[in-house]
Formats: sequence, C-alpha cells, structure tokens
Amino acid sequence: MGTLAVLTKGLGVVGGFIAKLLYAFTDLFLTKPMQAGLDYLEDTDLKTMGQEVKTFKAKTLWEKSGAVILAVRRPG
Repeated sequence: MGTLAVLTKGLGVVGGFIAKLLYAFTDLFLTKPMQAGLDYLEDTDLKTMGQEVKTFKAKTLWEKSGAVILAVRRPG
C-alpha cells in the first residue's frame, strides 16, 4: 500500500472519530426545551382554518369537556 493510501485511510479514521465524538456530545451544546405551563396554554389564541376565521382562547376547548392540545412553536 502506498503512502498516500495510508494517509487517506488515516485521515478518514480520524475524521470519523471526530464526527462520532461530536455526535455523542451534541446534547451538551443544545438548549433544553421549556415546558409550557397550563396558564400559558389556556391563554393562547387559537384560530380556525376554514373559510370563516374565528379566534378564541384555548381554555374554551376544555371548559365543558376534555380536550387534547398539541402545542408546537415554530421558530421565528
């Protein structure tokens, strides 16, 4: 095997090791998501998606009967 082939394989191994190491510690660099409390969720404005757009507070969904809400925050 030539010197260039050994060097290429060596760089590949080192690069792979560094990539795996960064992947293993990625969680340390990310901020932890905050959980939305009930006070925040019930005060959220919701809008319907039909022809006629209506706006109402999320609290009205579970005042009379149970409801399941998925809250997703889009960046930006």
